[in-house]
Amino acid sequence: MTLSEPLPGKNPMLAACRGDANNDHPLLRSARELAELHELRLGASRERADEIDHERTRLVREIDCWVTGQLPPSLGAARVHTETIGAVVDRLGQFTACAFAALASGSNWELGDAWERLAELAIGYEDLKDEVSVGRRRLPGGP
Repeated sequence: MTLSEPLPGKNPMLAACRGDANNDHPLLRSARELAELHELRLGASRERADEIDHERTRLVREIDCWVTGQLPPSLGAARVHTETIGAVVDRLGQFTACAFAALASGSNWELGDAWERLAELAIGYEDLKDEVSVGRRRLPGGP
């Protein structure tokens, strides 16, 4: 990853969501935390789920603030994306937790569906990362 490309690609992002602690990139660290929170949320009480959601919201905001400071201004004709990077990373964490839960459940249909959703979102993240990094796409509330 170069300085001109501050957003990590889908492979390091997926590794972070799986708990890879080898990279201390701020976005990857937050992705790892979000995936852990989603894993905790799967079996949490309503009260605990609310606490987890507050922490997730805080992390998503931190990601969005960090990303906004890293990106170049978007081009005048750049289309706006419907979600922030923080929201996409949060869903990557959620889909990772669900995929591993499906793996543990033994249901082939659930497992295939969960991994397919995760793979499709990872590709979408990669496309979004590429487009916002060069200014062709802009994020809600971003430059």
